[in-house]
Amino acid sequence: MSPTVFRERGYRFFFFSREEPRIHVHVISGDGEAKFWLEPEIELAKNFRYSRKQIKEIEILIEEHYDELIGAWREHFGS
Repeated sequence: MSPTVFRERGYRFFFFSREEPRIHVHVISGDGEAKFWLEPEIELAKNFRYSRKQIKEIEILIEEHYDELIGAWREHFGS
């Protein structure tokens, strides 16, 4: 199960249900995919095929939706 938290500008932001406990979000689009840690701070963990410009755009979207992402993580994983 991979619950989608939100979609924006062609990116899908989601979690994998059975993965490591550190809070993070996966991002995917037709151009590539990435993983970002959300705590202790927003940080790129993995990047596959996104340009630096796209990574910056994604990071801004994560910042804008940070509270929503953290809330969705806690609701989904119960922590």
